[in-house]
Amino acid sequence: MSTESFPVFYPIVDAETAKNFGWNVSDLSAALFDGGATMVQLRCHYHSMSQFLTCADELVSRAARYGARVIINNRVDIAMMSGADGVHVGQDDLLVPTVKEFLSGHRVIGLSTHTAEQLAESLLLDVDYAAVGPIYETRTKDTAYAAVGLDAIASARASVGPLPIVAIGGITLENASDVLAAGASSVSVIGDVFSGGDPTQRTRAYLERLSV
Repeated sequence: MSTESFPVFYPIVDAETAKNFGWNVSDLSAALFDGGATMVQLRCHYHSMSQFLTCADELVSRAARYGARVIINNRVDIAMMSGADGVHVGQDDLLVPTVKEFLSGHRVIGLSTHTAEQLAESLLLDVDYAAVGPIYETRTKDTAYAAVGLDAIASARASVGPLPIVAIGGITLENASDVLAAGASSVSVIGDVFSGGDPTQRTRAYLERLSV
C-alpha cells in the first residue's frame, strides 16, 4: 500500500469508547461510512471472542456496501473468520512474521511504533503501514509511552521513505492538519469523532480539512 493510496482519515471504532458516548459499533461504523470514511479499524479489547466476531462480521458486511475496508485490531483469528481486510498489531501482540503466516492474500498489516528503533524494525518487517504515537497526550488508550510530538512524525517520514505513516494519539480536528504537514500520511482518531455529537459530520469535517 502506497502513501498515495492510503486514506488520509483512518478512524478507530473502539467498542468501549463508543459505549461511553452512547453508541454501539454498528451505528458508529454506519455514521463514519456515511461521512466518507473508507477504512476503519475495529477494536474490542473487552469483548469475548464471540462478541468480537459478531461485531466484526457486521462491520465487514456493512463496509462492503460502502466499498470500504475493515482492519481488525490485534486478533488475527477474528480477521480471518470475518473476512476483514487486515490486522493492526502492537508491540506486545502477535509478531508480524507470525501474522503473515496466518493471513493469506493481499491483507493489510499495520504495526504500532513508539520509538525510532521500533519504526526502523517496521521497515525490516515489511508492514503495509506504521502507526506512530502517541503524538499528543491522550486519555483514550494507555500506551505506557510518552507523547512523541510532531518532531517524531518528521523524523519518521525522513527515515521510512514512502511507507504510509499513521499518526495517532490526542489528534483532533484542530491539530490534524499540523500532523499531516509534519509528514504523516493519515491521522487515526478514536474519541474526537464524537465531538459535536455527530460522527458523520465530524468525519466530513476531517475529510474536508485534510483534503485541501
